[in-house]
Amino acid sequence: MKILLAVDGSAYTKKMLAYLATHDEMFGAHNAVTLITVQAPLPPRARAAVGAEVANGYYADEAAKITAPVVKFLKRHGMDATVVEKVGSAGEVIAKTADSGKFDLLVMGSHGHSALGNLVMGSVATKVLAHCGVPVLRVR
Repeated sequence: MKILLAVDGSAYTKKMLAYLATHDEMFGAHNAVTLITVQAPLPPRARAAVGAEVANGYYADEAAKITAPVVKFLKRHGMDATVVEKVGSAGEVIAKTADSGKFDLLVMGSHGHSALGNLVMGSVATKVLAHCGVPVLRVR
């Protein structure tokens, strides 16, 4: 199975990883695992002020802070992962990547906000569900 794991470094990512670690029969080393992390873009004026090279370095550093511990965790559990780093609106980018990469499953942690909370604050998971054609497993 080709699995995409959406990671953001939050406690919800840790819960998702714990879930994966306890379900070897479904998420064992026999799967192809890809991690995706999405950084919010810098405001255009800030990006123009610091330059593209500095901005891209910032995005890479932030992504590495998130993905390095996850890659290490997965290796301890016998899984190798490919890492994808993107910049943009997280929900839309994750959904587009899942669809274009022809993944069999997208797994992500979820904050579990109420409907009112989603309405007020928005939700990456809600946006992914709205735009993604791939089955999504949300772990809370």
